[in-house]
Amino acid sequence: MVYSKQPEDLEKMIGAAVSHYWDTRLSQQQKQQESGKVDYGLRGAVTGGAQMDGFIELFTRLIVSTGLSADFVQRKGSLDLPGYFRPTKEWDLLVIKERKLVAAIEAKSQVGPSFGNNFNNRTEEAMGSALDLWTAYREGAFHTSPQPFVGYFFMLEDCQSSQRPVRVREPHFRVFPEFRDASYMKRYELFCRKLVLERHYTASAFITSDRDHGPEGLFTTPSEELSVKNFADALIAHVRGFIA
Repeated sequence: MVYSKQPEDLEKMIGAAVSHYWDTRLSQQQKQQESGKVDYGLRGAVTGGAQMDGFIELFTRLIVSTGLSADFVQRKGSLDLPGYFRPTKEWDLLVIKERKLVAAIEAKSQVGPSFGNNFNNRTEEAMGSALDLWTAYREGAFHTSPQPFVGYFFMLEDCQSSQRPVRVREPHFRVFPEFRDASYMKRYELFCRKLVLERHYTASAFITSDRDHGPEGLFTTPSEELSVKNFADALIAHVRGFIA
């Protein structure tokens, strides 16, 4: 029997991905400002897909560590999967071998100051993507694929705005108690946990990092249940199971 095993340098790999994220974000902002388009400085930092490349590289290394060839890992360009409620959905990383969908991963992040609206957008996007994929899977969109690994990774900026308790409006009905006075950091933690609890995603990871120490690769894991280590274990085990 083949057992899954994390790379010994996993913690360093995560730190390198965090550092890449902040360095890339800062570089994108500086380029926008130097071009004279100061109004688009934050926009440039938000839309730069290269920010998450470090995490995509991390997931790729985890997958390849199982013995599966990197040729089966899609991380640029051909990332569209058919949906049920819409024609296609572009994922951040796919593993496809012999016309079988092995894994699909989303890697997202959020940096302040507008946590409120972005939180709603991120949660609705993640839930919609999962519903679309699993419904398409049920309808045979991925041919004879076994049940794929569907992963959700999220990194949130650790700052006063994300840590501050947030009041909820309850004009008609009471919200669930865990959301009352929960910060956006806590809301994301709850969200990622519930995504797995309700089986919308196979595994989820949630980390935080602040802009002062993030470039050094420092990060925090608010919940061990949502650690990258646990995410890595689930991903490696699934890919190894597929190979076997």
